[in-house]
Parts: sequence; structure tokens; C-alpha cells
Amino acid sequence: MPTSAAPHREGGRAEIELRAVRGGRAERAPHRPGRCPGGATVGQLLDVLRRLGRDDVLTDLAGSVEEDCKKYLQRKQEEANQPLQVPAVDSSVPKTSELMGITTRDDPYGSGTEIFDAFICYCQKDLQFVQEMIRELEQTEFKLKLCVFDRDVLPGACVYSISGELIERRCRRMVVVVSDDYLESDECDFQTKFALSLSPGARHKRLIPVKYKSMKNEFPSILRFITICDYTNPCTKKWFWTRLAKSLMLP
Repeated sequence: MPTSAAPHREGGRAEIELRAVRGGRAERAPHRPGRCPGGATVGQLLDVLRRLGRDDVLTDLAGSVEEDCKKYLQRKQEEANQPLQVPAVDSSVPKTSELMGITTRDDPYGSGTEIFDAFICYCQKDLQFVQEMIRELEQTEFKLKLCVFDRDVLPGACVYSISGELIERRCRRMVVVVSDDYLESDECDFQTKFALSLSPGARHKRLIPVKYKSMKNEFPSILRFITICDYTNPCTKKWFWTRLAKSLMLP
């Protein structure tokens, strides 16, 4: 469809209005401020103005275009210099409809989300100990609220997306139930590393390792620098649940 461009000056600002030729009759296309065709660029605009012979408009725009380009390049440079991991990762998990209504008490339309004191990272073979943890921390005077995947999360969505959403935005702490079976779990590995990325060096006491039975393998190296709750030590076992509860109740 042939088009012709006619320049129009208004209040010292140059505007281009395209007239579409239909059936031999020119029609003025309505001007929509703030809108431009998809894929349009500043370079294309300057090229059109140059072909129209509007050197006056090019002169007027030169300063503004140069300033905008400098700001754009500066912003891109700042983004490139950002560290891969920061203490508070705010955009690691995008907010999508998939992350609405992911727990049993969530509002399905996203107007209300369930919040927990701690996310429990565990593998299926350690579920019996997790059930004991529920009894000791939720059904006693501590009255903590734990996020247990098999109990609280609805089926049907991506495990890793849900885990990231819960650990980062819904849970104040994360308890890691460490065992030989835990070391073989890809899900537990992801959850642990994700939580550590939110608090490098455990500065915010976000992650609490728990050892509840003896292990044949070495304790995971990424958790060795964090103080653990050891259920296997008979001398301190009577203080185990109180210590764990108090650590989860910290502000």
C-alpha cells in the first residue's frame, strides 16, 4: 500500500503524519501520541526525516537523541557489571499464573498467599523424620508453620519454579534434612544452592542444616561452614528441638 509522509510542526515539535492512499484518495492517519509501529527505531525515524529534507528537525533532535543513547549505553553497562549473586535476589523467579495457588491454603486467584516460618528441604526417604518435626514444632508450644512439600504444595506445576517461589518469597528460613539419601537428590541440591544464593555466607541465618542419623558419606562441603542441629549426638539430643525452634523464631 503506497504511503507518503508529510511533515507537521506543532508547538516547536516535529511530528510525522502518514497518509494512506486508498482508491486514489489520500486519507490522514490519526496521530497517536506515544505509539509507534512495532520494530520502529530511532535510526529509521532519522532516515525518514533526512529523506524529507527536514534538516531543521534533525538539528532539534540531535541533542535529545544523543542524551538518550548515552543513558541507554550507561544502563546496559551497569547491568553487565552486576554480580551473579547478591544477598537479596528479587527477580530470580518470575511472577506468573503458574505461581498462583500453589499451596493448599493459597487463594487460587492470587489475592492471598500462604506464608511459612520455614521451608523443609528433604528427600522422600527422610519423610518419617519430617513428620516427627511437624509434631515437635507445629503441634507444641512453639506453634511454628512449616512448609512441607508433600503436605502443603498442590500438584501440577514445575517443582523448581515452586521451590524457588516458596524459598525466596514465602518462607523466612529453610531447614535442610541432611542424609545419605539427601546427597543423591537433585531437587534437594537445587533447593539448597538456591537458598544459599539468597544469603551468601549464611549472613542472615536463612539456612539451618539438620543431621538426624549417621551418614556413610561426608557431610556436604557447601554446608560445613554453617552450625548444624545434630540429632545423632546423645549428649545434646534433649535440647535439639528447642534449639531448632528458637533458630526458626529469630527475626
